[in-house]
Amino acid sequence: MSHNDARLYGCWVELLAWMQDYATFSGLDYAKVSDFPDYIYRMERPYDLPTTTASASLNQGTQPLLVASVSPRHVDLKSVQLRLMGGSKHWHLHAGEQGLLEGKRPFTRQRLHALLDGAVQGKAG
Repeated sequence: MSHNDARLYGCWVELLAWMQDYATFSGLDYAKVSDFPDYIYRMERPYDLPTTTASASLNQGTQPLLVASVSPRHVDLKSVQLRLMGGSKHWHLHAGEQGLLEGKRPFTRQRLHALLDGAVQGKAG
């Protein structure tokens, strides 16, 4: 695994933690949606990524509000994808030196919370 890949998957694990924290704080449900295909089919070989989670969601009731996923290992230009459900809002984030980037702008825990707060308020209103 290259240094850039390790950085991206490290950022992915951090984003999953942010999602879990937000779920606890807001009353949304965090759910693991899928594992990496190579994890499922690896048989007895060791798995060297920091997580098996390839996609996860934050759900409001029975409906997903946000779905997040990361590119599998075999993809050349890897990214983290976020999609707010019920609309056309989506983000492709890449790993920078200090964490995820939204273009050149850092994608922070506060940015994720602002997006989710807006989505929750939009659904309620």
